[in-house]
Amino acid sequence: MTRYALNQGTGPLQGVRVVELAGIGPGPHAAMLLADLGADVIRVERPGGAASPGSRETDLLTRGRPSVAMNLKDPAAVTTVLDLVASADVFIEGMRPGAAERLGLGPDECLERNPRLVYGRMTGWGQDGPLARTAGHDLNYIGLSGALHGLGQEPGRPQFPSNLLGDFGGGSVYLVVGILAALLEARTSGTGQVVDAAIVDGTAHLNAMFASMLAGGNAREERAVNLLDGGVPFYDVYETADGRHMAVGPLEPQFYAALLDGLGLAEVVPDRYDVAQHDQLRSLLAARFKERTQAEWTAAFEGTDACCTPILPLTEAAEHPHLAARETYVDRDGILQPAPAPRFSRTRATLTTGPSVPGGGSVEALEAWGIDDVSALVESGAVVQA
Repeated sequence: MTRYALNQGTGPLQGVRVVELAGIGPGPHAAMLLADLGADVIRVERPGGAASPGSRETDLLTRGRPSVAMNLKDPAAVTTVLDLVASADVFIEGMRPGAAERLGLGPDECLERNPRLVYGRMTGWGQDGPLARTAGHDLNYIGLSGALHGLGQEPGRPQFPSNLLGDFGGGSVYLVVGILAALLEARTSGTGQVVDAAIVDGTAHLNAMFASMLAGGNAREERAVNLLDGGVPFYDVYETADGRHMAVGPLEPQFYAALLDGLGLAEVVPDRYDVAQHDQLRSLLAARFKERTQAEWTAAFEGTDACCTPILPLTEAAEHPHLAARETYVDRDGILQPAPAPRFSRTRATLTTGPSVPGGGSVEALEAWGIDDVSALVESGAVVQA
């Protein structure tokens, strides 16, 4: 049977076929990223849908691909997934180690059906090690990996950045990097492999620069004492007259000079390299920023090299002239959302479909991927069409 792609994306991954075994957090984000870049992704999930942080109608992590609902306790459903795998380039799962194997969808079964397959596994702790089979969330992974300890400007307590650092920074992004690397290698060798993407590993890898600074004696394992964690007054956040904030980061001398010129403090500030005078410098900067509103300071530093910019919530960020010009955020079907990233000069990535309804694309997607007698699978209950 001729097979067609449902995803009409124009990105550089057009033609790459991905089977996603639905999970939460970083797994769906990785699948979204691949779909954004043009891959033809089919999302397999249990009837009723996988866990979601809110309404599925606005769950952007499910955008760009159809949802197929299957009862994976039914052998016919498992066989159908393996039939999908047979023509796929990539398989993604984010279960605890051993769970996919118990379903009959582990690496051995999938690679037997398709030796060229890249089998991507997304977990917090990894596929092995003492904690591999225990529960955890972003906060646990970044805490144990050494990244959370130094975060925040409160010396006595770490501050965590929602679940951006672990789930997505150290998790889904590294899963996608691994998948793309393995895909490239498979096209040379003709043989697929398993990608073990663990949030603890990826987050530790993100921490390479701090490890370098620590090894070189240029950092300490304390909060708010280092160059990039608020330890210096010229790389910090300052409150404005209206209770909002500016991000101030002019590390280089010429950028710092531009900041002082814009603030009108060039003649009165102490030497910024004298640590003993940092408290005085910070007080001067704080008092000056409190004299004007965020909008006024934004206008004052617009177009300069002072590295002084407003801290904006998402909805306002989308309206900023720079992000608006680049269409960094777009309104699609009434939902404000980030556009595909990064950008490509020739194979431009475009948004295709919005968030998927659980099982909403079961019949159409399976038929497009060449599965025979889909109606019989629906009648038996192995597949559910919403």
